[in-house]
Amino acid sequence: MLATVESAALQGIDAAPVLVEVNSGESGDPRLVLVGLPDAAVKESDDRVFSALANSGFRKPQTRATINLAPGDLKKEGPIYDLPIALGILEATGQMSASSRLSQFIVGGELSLSGATRPIRGGLAFALEAKRSGKRGVLLPSKSAREAALVKGIDVFGIESLNQAKRFLEEEIALSPLDHSTIFESSIQEESQIDFSDIKGQLQVRRAVEIAVAGGHNLLMIGPPGSGKSMIAKRIPTIMPDPTLDEYLQILQIQSAAGHTKSNGTIARTRPFRSPHHTISDVGLLGGGTIPGPGEISLAHLGVLFMDEFPEYKRSALEVMRQPMEDGEVTISRSAAKVTLPCNFMLVAAMNPCPCGYLGSKQKECSCSPIQVQRYRNRISGPLLDRIDIHIEAPALSIGELRNSKPGESSDLIKSRIEQARSIQYSRFQDKKPNSNADMSHSDLEEYCRITRGMGDLLQQAMEKLGLSARAYDRILKVSRTIADLAGSKEIQTPHLLEAIQYRSLDRTTAV
Repeated sequence: MLATVESAALQGIDAAPVLVEVNSGESGDPRLVLVGLPDAAVKESDDRVFSALANSGFRKPQTRATINLAPGDLKKEGPIYDLPIALGILEATGQMSASSRLSQFIVGGELSLSGATRPIRGGLAFALEAKRSGKRGVLLPSKSAREAALVKGIDVFGIESLNQAKRFLEEEIALSPLDHSTIFESSIQEESQIDFSDIKGQLQVRRAVEIAVAGGHNLLMIGPPGSGKSMIAKRIPTIMPDPTLDEYLQILQIQSAAGHTKSNGTIARTRPFRSPHHTISDVGLLGGGTIPGPGEISLAHLGVLFMDEFPEYKRSALEVMRQPMEDGEVTISRSAAKVTLPCNFMLVAAMNPCPCGYLGSKQKECSCSPIQVQRYRNRISGPLLDRIDIHIEAPALSIGELRNSKPGESSDLIKSRIEQARSIQYSRFQDKKPNSNADMSHSDLEEYCRITRGMGDLLQQAMEKLGLSARAYDRILKVSRTIADLAGSKEIQTPHLLEAIQYRSLDRTTAV
């Protein structure tokens, strides 16, 4: 007897439809023959499924059973097909009614030897595929179903065991679908244990960070060890606007595809903060694998990618970020698949001013030669530096300054100003592609960043005097627009422009 169960395969962060076909009653020894380009984890499903069937009170096939995962040219990986295969066997062997509600759902789930379900990656992607294909809903392990319930318009049922799934499909028991609204409301933002009030001094750096977050600008902090660069970076998510439901779904879909939600089925409703070590590989940063999956730049989508010791990263790893930073997405091609992953992140980088770290320090003398300093800074290419809007120096504070400095403004206070500036940008762009000043195109600059002739002459003089490259022109205008938004000004004023100019301290005069 032939039975079919609809499932899905993860392709990047999206789900592609997979039809699980089970044909029982063939002559031969009682075993499973699995075809359809499965990987090792999928091939091992026969032992798990047979044990799960026996321990759930069902009989395994008495003859050979062939299982086909269609389409055959799509690589299948992971244990997500255990539950659909087991349900297909039950129907093919007459242990479950062929008139059950199985065809109404997309099914996925790993089975333990006892028949209990275990969470899988990509539960949210399964729900989105079910909605796209017009299905009633999805059957998923309970911990994976929680994130899937954030998708409106479909029924999501959390399944605890193979036996429960079978009885539900035959309407022997009733299960209630998870409530979309309560799931979203229960994923409240966790109270942060860190706050910007922990930062003493560094008023100029704090100001630059506020501007960067308000406009979505990339930021580079230059300062000696102990100046607080990492401490400041880790507190940036506490002043970022809370993600909307749509943004939360985008964040969660990436986290789910990477397997980061398997323990509890959801994540806190906060923006991601990723801080990869400088020894990371190109694939770890960009994404990849046999079947391409998200890397650090995608895991930081709509959040912060913090890169400490910026010049210590491999040159190749830094250079692969250039195009994704410009486009907000990365396309990865492999023999098994080609996927496009979102990566619209805010880059926050930190570096020492020289190899020893003490150039310009009042506490310790620098031991680096000018050639060593230049060689160290040249590890960051001009085209990459061009994509960083704000460069700010973070000088080390003396013990006296640390003792006498009062606590700074709280994260909530800074966040309220940033939210006001972001609301101005949302109203300005409305349905256009950019959702922040950093994403403005050249035509947007001409429309929203007009300056007077006198201000234009001032900008030209400053660029010539300070040796700024032509690439800095657009960046200065974007930052100026954000400073004006924070000030509540409809037009860019001269003080806004002057402040933006000073945030280009590392710009180069020669192309790289």
